[in-house]
Amino acid sequence: MSAAQAERPVSARLKLAVGAIGIVFGDIGTSPIYAFRETFVGPHKLAIDDAHIMGVVSLIFWSMTLVVSIQYVALLMRADNNGQGGTLALVALISRFLKKSSYGWIAVMLGVFATALFYGDSMITPAVSVLSAVEGLTVVDRRMGAFVIPIALVLLVALFLIQKRGTTKVGALFAPVMLVYFAVLAVLGVIHIAQAPGILIALNPWYAIQFFLLDKWLAFLALGSVVLAVTGSEALYSDMGHFGRGPMRLSWFGFVMPCLLLNYFGQGAMIISLGDAAAAEAIQNPFFFLAPESLRLPLVLLATGATFIASQAVISGSFSVTHQAIQLGFIPRLSILHTSDEHHGQIYIPLINWVLCFSVILLVLFFRNSSNLASAYGIAVTGAMLIDTCLLAVMLLAVWKWKWWLGVPAVLVFFIVDGAYFAANFTKVADGGWFPLLIGGIAFTLLTTWAKGRRLMHERMTEVGLPLDIFAKSARNSTVTVPGTAIFMNSGSSGTPSALLHNIKHNKVLHERVVVLTVQVAGVPYVDPTQRMEAKEIGDGFYRVKLHYGFMEETDVPSALKGATMCGGPFNMMQTSFFLSRQTLLSAEKPGMAIWREKLFAWMMRNAATPMEFFRLPTNRVVELGSQVEI
Repeated sequence: MSAAQAERPVSARLKLAVGAIGIVFGDIGTSPIYAFRETFVGPHKLAIDDAHIMGVVSLIFWSMTLVVSIQYVALLMRADNNGQGGTLALVALISRFLKKSSYGWIAVMLGVFATALFYGDSMITPAVSVLSAVEGLTVVDRRMGAFVIPIALVLLVALFLIQKRGTTKVGALFAPVMLVYFAVLAVLGVIHIAQAPGILIALNPWYAIQFFLLDKWLAFLALGSVVLAVTGSEALYSDMGHFGRGPMRLSWFGFVMPCLLLNYFGQGAMIISLGDAAAAEAIQNPFFFLAPESLRLPLVLLATGATFIASQAVISGSFSVTHQAIQLGFIPRLSILHTSDEHHGQIYIPLINWVLCFSVILLVLFFRNSSNLASAYGIAVTGAMLIDTCLLAVMLLAVWKWKWWLGVPAVLVFFIVDGAYFAANFTKVADGGWFPLLIGGIAFTLLTTWAKGRRLMHERMTEVGLPLDIFAKSARNSTVTVPGTAIFMNSGSSGTPSALLHNIKHNKVLHERVVVLTVQVAGVPYVDPTQRMEAKEIGDGFYRVKLHYGFMEETDVPSALKGATMCGGPFNMMQTSFFLSRQTLLSAEKPGMAIWREKLFAWMMRNAATPMEFFRLPTNRVVELGSQVEI
C-alpha cells in the first residue's frame, strides 16, 4: 500500500470501496446468472445428482479462492506500476527491470497478445451478459422467448449510444444498483442454503477431487464452464488505479465474494432439494428459479440492470486499454474525446465504440442464445489469465526475487490451474471458441505490425537525418527570417525533422524562434508535472524540447507549453505555427517486413487520426508538409 493510501481516512476508503462495487465488479458479479447453469446444460452435459452438484460448487469455491482471491487480489495487485494495474501496466513495469535482458521482448509480446484477447472479451461480455439476463423473461412467461433477442439488441444498441455522453452521470446510479443486486444474490442464496445446509460441506476440496475421480474426462471438460465464475478477474487488476488496492480488497473480501459464494451455494442447494423432474426444469435457469414466482420479474429487471452496468465497465475498459496501447506505440493515433472535465480517465473513442457495437450485434444474431455464446466466452478469458500467470512468474522470480522454494511451487500451482482452464476451453474452439481467437489474431497482427512499422520508419528517417546543430548553423545564412515561433513536431529525439527541411527547401524562410518538439511517453502511468518539459538551446534561435508523458495521460501540447519560459520566453499561441510531417511509405528493395504487412501499415497510417487531433493543437495554427519514406 502506498503512503497516500495508508493515510487515507477509513471513511474515504469505504467510499472508494462502495464505488468499486458499482464500477469494477459487474463482470464477475453477473457470472451467477449463467456459470452454474452452463456446467450442467452446456456442450458437455453433467448428470443432475448430488455428487456432480457438490463437485461443481466445490470447484467454483476453490477457483474463486485460488484465481481471484490469491492470484489477482493478493499477489497481482501488489504488482502496481505507480498505482496502476492491468496487463500493459504490468508489462511496462517488467520491461523496466528486463530492459537489458535479451528476454524482455517475450514479456512485451505476451502483454500485446493479452491485449488482443481483451478485445474479443470486450465483444463477448456485453452480448452474453445482457442476453443471459433477458432470457430470464422465459422463466416468467415461456411465450416471451420470441422477444428475447429483439429486447437484448435494443438494450445493447442503447448501451453503445450513451457512451459518448460519458459515465459520470450514469455512474452515480451504478453503486446503488450493484449494492442491491449483490445483496439480493446473498439473500436468495441464504434462503436455499437454510433449506439444504448440507451443501456447505462442498467447501471441502475433496468433493472437487471426487468429481474428477468419478468422471475424469467429463470433469475436465466441465472446467470450461466452471471458469465462467471467475470471468472479470482481470478487471479487478486493471481498475486498481481508479480505486486503490486497499478499497478494492475491502470490497472483494468484505462484500462481493461472500455474496457470490452464497448465491452459488444457494443454487446448488436448490437443485439438490428438488425432485428429478423439477431439478431438470430448474437447471435450465437456476439463477432465476432461486426467487419465488411472484418476484422473478423484478429479479430479471435487476439482473438486466446489473448486466448493463457490467457491459458498460467492459466497454469503458476497452477505451482505457486502447488509450494505453496508443501511448505505448502499439495502435495508431485515434480520435479520443474526453467526456469529463474533472476525470481525465473518462474518455470515448468513437472507432472502438462502433466496432464493438457492430461486433456485439453480429454475435447475438449469429449465436442466438447465451449458452452458445458461453462456449465462445471462456477461451479469451483463460488465455489472458494464463498470460497474466506467465507475467506473474517473472514478477515473483525475477523482479521480487522470491526464494525458489516458495516462488516455484506458487507459480506451478497457478500454471496448473490456469493451464487446465485454458486447455478445457480450447476444446470448445469448434463450438464458438474460434471467434475470440480470430479477433485476438487480427488484433495481434494489427498491434505488432504498427509497432514494427513505426520502428522501421524511425530507423530510416534517422539514417537520412541531418544533425540539428549542423543544420542550425547553416540555415540562417540561406533563408529569410520572419517574426514569430515555429514548432516542428519530431517523432525522434535527434536529427532534423523532415518538415523543417522541406519548409526550407520550398519556402526558404525561418521564424525568429524555431523549436523542434518531441513527445515521449514513459513506461509509467503518470509523469511528475515538474518533469514534464526538458529544453536545450541549440543556438541561432533553435531549441530542442522534449515533453514527457505517462501512458495514462493525455498529450496536450499547448497546455504543456503554456507558461514555459525556458525557450527564449513564453509561447503566444496566436504567434506560433505548428509544422507536421506526413509520410508516404514506399517499399524498399529489401523490405523490412512482408509486403502485405507494409501495405497494412500504410493503410493504418492513412487512417490514423492526425497529430493535430492527438496533440490537441490549435486547428488554425497547423501546417502539414509531406515526405516519402522507404521501409
